[in-house]
Amino acid sequence: MNKWFKQIGVVIALMFSVMTFAHASGSGEESLTVQDGNAQLWAQLKDGVEGRTTSTSEFHAQPINTYDLRVFELRSDLLAPALLAALFGMIIIFLLFIKINGISKLHGGFTGKMVYRWSKFDVSIHWLGAIPCMLLILTGLVLLAGRFFFQPYIGEGMWSSMVYLSKEIHDYMAIPFMLGWALMVVLWAKNQMPKMYDIKWMMVVGGYINFGPFKGKHPDAGFANAGEKLWFWAFALFGLFISVSGMLLLFPNLFEPSRNLSLLALVVHSVSAIIICAFSIVHIFMATAMSEGGMDCMVSGYCDEQWAKQHHNLWYDEIKEKGELKYRD
Repeated sequence: MNKWFKQIGVVIALMFSVMTFAHASGSGEESLTVQDGNAQLWAQLKDGVEGRTTSTSEFHAQPINTYDLRVFELRSDLLAPALLAALFGMIIIFLLFIKINGISKLHGGFTGKMVYRWSKFDVSIHWLGAIPCMLLILTGLVLLAGRFFFQPYIGEGMWSSMVYLSKEIHDYMAIPFMLGWALMVVLWAKNQMPKMYDIKWMMVVGGYINFGPFKGKHPDAGFANAGEKLWFWAFALFGLFISVSGMLLLFPNLFEPSRNLSLLALVVHSVSAIIICAFSIVHIFMATAMSEGGMDCMVSGYCDEQWAKQHHNLWYDEIKEKGELKYRD
């Protein structure tokens, strides 16, 4: 009896072994079939095959949008360092320039007579655009290039907090920046139109160089000089680019951009930010450190009479001739 049990056990073991091997072989073939099917499916999706979906988006029939991965390399390898260079590079250049050249001083010093130049509303518009602009530049630096220049030197917890805070500030400052940009472009454009005398202003660098043939030169300028006009139109143009691309990135559910359009908006946004950043640094230095008495204009709305004569002589002569010259009481 025991002999029979042994024989039956051997037969059962052999049958179990054969069934197990057959199942394993079948599973392997099935697994390969599934893998081949998945590979075929992904290949079809990448080729733009269309299907059905519950989405109502313009791109609902295309599950995956293909795009060029070099866009990410452009953003990380070129645009990120460029923003850093635009910010800190321009600061270093101006500090060296001031160290060598010095600032533009008022001939004869301050008169103490403050001439009306900007209304309180204009001053408010300026700071409505200026403060968010600087916060957007700094937070944009963290978001675009921070993983290369900040993350390696701080802890992960601090880095996560920095990114989160930067993202929140960047999003909330976008709207006041765009509002300030729109008001400045609409209300200030009339005083920013190019004139023939702006060419001479550019040729002598506005009289800000204190050595060589440029020393002591004070070219004609109207309400805005050529440098201010250049800054204004750069701000107007690239502010438009950065606002439109920023809206696409900030409200994707509202505009429902394609993947390619989103990547294009990201590149346009970054390039525009780099240009505005560089111009902003120039503008800030020229209005503060380089021009003695220049900052008063955007703090009180008034400028010293000698400053008006020296830097904006055509405007000063015009308002004086028209009887529109007003002093602060």
